[in-house]
Amino acid sequence: MTPGSSSFMDFLAEHAPEQLPGNRPLPPVQGAVQAPHGTTIVAATFPGGVVLAGDRRATMGNMIAQRDIEKVFPADEYSAVGIAGTAGLAVEMVKLFQLELEHFEKVEGAQLSLEGKANRLSTMIRSNLGMAMQGLAVVPLFVGYDTDRDQGRIFSYDVTGGRSEELGFAAVGSGSVFARGSLKKLHRSDLSREQAATVAVQALYDAADDDSATGGPDLTRRIYPVVAVITEDGYARLTESEVSEIARSIHEGRLQHPNGPQAPVL
Repeated sequence: MTPGSSSFMDFLAEHAPEQLPGNRPLPPVQGAVQAPHGTTIVAATFPGGVVLAGDRRATMGNMIAQRDIEKVFPADEYSAVGIAGTAGLAVEMVKLFQLELEHFEKVEGAQLSLEGKANRLSTMIRSNLGMAMQGLAVVPLFVGYDTDRDQGRIFSYDVTGGRSEELGFAAVGSGSVFARGSLKKLHRSDLSREQAATVAVQALYDAADDDSATGGPDLTRRIYPVVAVITEDGYARLTESEVSEIARSIHEGRLQHPNGPQAPVL
């Protein structure tokens, strides 16, 4: 109970360092480690907030390991994390990040700034570098509503913990190249909340078109992307009925135009 750092990771490193993911020794293996991997996450800003969405497929090699995994989580009241990479480690990192932010708030009596949260996540990713070098990488997408700037912001990372702020939109994961192309075509600075959510699901649909590891909306099994919106009112996850309506609308449009909506010619 001795007063100490406002960082939960520092507290854990001092009192139980073996509990930190990066300090756990891996058994000797030959070749790449096979573990379920999460794939594509997308984000897009709109006036007054930001949308974060993730598909539901996890793969292991060329096999589908899980069809309904969740990859989008609230970090705290005004931020969220989408995970790509080794699913088990990514979920554990998100839980540790949630504890980190909660611990800071309890000790300091105030929330970290959005920049501070992004920096804390960068440190956590860097601590996983040893496992990343063995193929167990975690590459999240962090978004939040900046109460100081009154706007939504997006941060992307590499496996070394390097942080970059993205303007307008971003995508990570195996289908990110195709999703980013879709976002580049459809994103506008004047999107409404509903339009931004639709653009995010369109991007996941495009990614699933060309990347076998990305799962598009599954109308047969009623498995839809997880879509979260963060505004000045805080984190809110769209209901299944809201996302299913967006997914069905996109599906009906794709029956007429399989490659999706076209960007306007100026």
